[in-house]
Amino acid sequence: METLHSLFYFIVAIGLLVAIHEFGHFWVARKTGVKVLRFSIGFGKVIWKYQKDSSTTEYVLSAIPLGGYVKMVDEREGDVAPEDLPYAFSRKPLWARSAIVAAGPIFNLVLAVLLYWLVFMMGETGMRPVVGTVAPTTLAAQAGFVEGEEIVSVNGIKTPTWRETMETLFASAMDAEEGLPIQVKTQDGILLTHILVIPLAISQKPELLFKELGLKAWQPTIPAVVGKVIDNSVAQHAGLQTGDLILSVDGHEVKDWLEWVAYVQKHPGQVMSIVVERDGLVVALNLAPESVIENEKIIGKIGVGVQVPPGLLDSMMVTYSLSPLDALNAAVKRTWYYSGATLKMMGYMFVGKASVDNLSGPISIAQYAGKSAEMGLVSFLKFLAIVSVSLGVLNLLPIPVLDGGHLLMFAIEAIKGSPVAENVQLVFQQIGMAALLGLMILAVFLDIGRLF
Repeated sequence: METLHSLFYFIVAIGLLVAIHEFGHFWVARKTGVKVLRFSIGFGKVIWKYQKDSSTTEYVLSAIPLGGYVKMVDEREGDVAPEDLPYAFSRKPLWARSAIVAAGPIFNLVLAVLLYWLVFMMGETGMRPVVGTVAPTTLAAQAGFVEGEEIVSVNGIKTPTWRETMETLFASAMDAEEGLPIQVKTQDGILLTHILVIPLAISQKPELLFKELGLKAWQPTIPAVVGKVIDNSVAQHAGLQTGDLILSVDGHEVKDWLEWVAYVQKHPGQVMSIVVERDGLVVALNLAPESVIENEKIIGKIGVGVQVPPGLLDSMMVTYSLSPLDALNAAVKRTWYYSGATLKMMGYMFVGKASVDNLSGPISIAQYAGKSAEMGLVSFLKFLAIVSVSLGVLNLLPIPVLDGGHLLMFAIEAIKGSPVAENVQLVFQQIGMAALLGLMILAVFLDIGRLF
């Protein structure tokens, strides 16, 4: 079921992003007087098509939604009827051909701006970015972070929630080798700037970065009071009741709820002696946590929920949104920022300074699509925006076969005053196709490795 859920949102996401990309080519081609024969979303077997008449564009949906294309009248691709020659792509001036090719990735970047604009206007509710316990020797400790500080911005980008903070920080990690400025507000209301230094070997590996970073969200001390007991659970069978205050377990005093949860998780299947306070009386109970596999580890669970003191969660949450004009400004900055981060990551991978483990194939992207959709509309829009940025930046790279490769050929044509010879273009396209195919195979291979 989860696989179908992820697959559905993956198809929705890729279908939308490809449609916008190809529409960019299509729209500019039409505006510059080029006749478009076919507008296709997907490859392979045609599952739907529409054409008003033989002289108009044929619109097609195909079975494999991993791309698309716009087929134009072009002398390089076959014979062109005399009456269609004025509308051929190959007959258009250099500026028009360049505009048509560049329009696809540019439309993806524009889409990212629009998506972020919607996100910032809609706003979201999240946890305030207050720093929790900072472990010694971590990168955060070395930068001078102190528990209780609230993060205001990362590298100049405002981060009103913990999630925004982490997303921006991870996207900025490649810039942090020389020092990343992070502005914080102390508990006394004083603004300070910490310079976070992240070695390149750590910044390119998200799991290692999370471990070495040492930044965790502040968590309030919550008494170990049972707020809910699940029916037919270990806790119910042992006699635990709503309102019980956990005093001790196996002779160890329980200070708060997190300590209680950690102890239970570490003792799956083991009988524990607990002492609780109930209506002013002390009650002793025994129970053995059920063994459950979670995140590839066996942990203990007993089936209870915490009783959160009134107003505690409200004090830790923040709701924010921007006006249309401010949201547009923030959306442009966010798109520009992520475009630069994406380009830098690709550059580091190309020269061998960044690991290819950062590549994501269709399986990973499908998983991200499903997870972001589960988290809500705002999260899914953010996912669409970052993938749209990646698609736009990738297609602008000067690699044969991609839009950027065609733009490179046009740039050479502008310099030398005549088109690059077709046999030379063909060789470059074959090289580009082989490189892209190899990259796709590597990405899929890495995806499969992550699954296992």
